[in-house]
Amino acid sequence: MAQILTIDDSATMRQLLRTTLADAGHHVIEAKDGVEGLQVAHGCSPRVVITDINMPRMDGLTLIKKLRAIPEYKRIPIIVLTTEIDGKKKQIAKTAGATGWITKPFDPPKLLAAIKRVLG
Repeated sequence: MAQILTIDDSATMRQLLRTTLADAGHHVIEAKDGVEGLQVAHGCSPRVVITDINMPRMDGLTLIKKLRAIPEYKRIPIIVLTTEIDGKKKQIAKTAGATGWITKPFDPPKLLAAIKRVLG
C-alpha cells in the first residue's frame, strides 16, 4: 500500500489515524505539528499527506504552502483533516494546495475511500 505522512498536534488523533491507516495496510509516518511535519517531509517520500489546520508552531495552511513550494510535493495529495467547518478556510486551504477536506471526527471508511481516490 502507500506511505502516508500524518501531521496533527493531538496524540489521540495521530493514534486513530495510525490504527486506521495501518490496519488498511498503509505505512504511517507521524509528525506533531507543521514544523516537525516539514522536517519529516524532507526525509520521506509519502504518497499522501494528511494534516490538521490548527496546530502550534506552524498551522496546516502554512504547512501546505511550504510543502507545495518543494518540487517533490507539487503533485502529492494533501488531505486536510480538521474540526474546522468554515467554508472560507476550506477555500483558503484549496487555494494553498489542499487536495481534499475531511471534518473531524472522521469516519474511517470515508477516510480510506478518500485516500484511495487521491491515489488513483
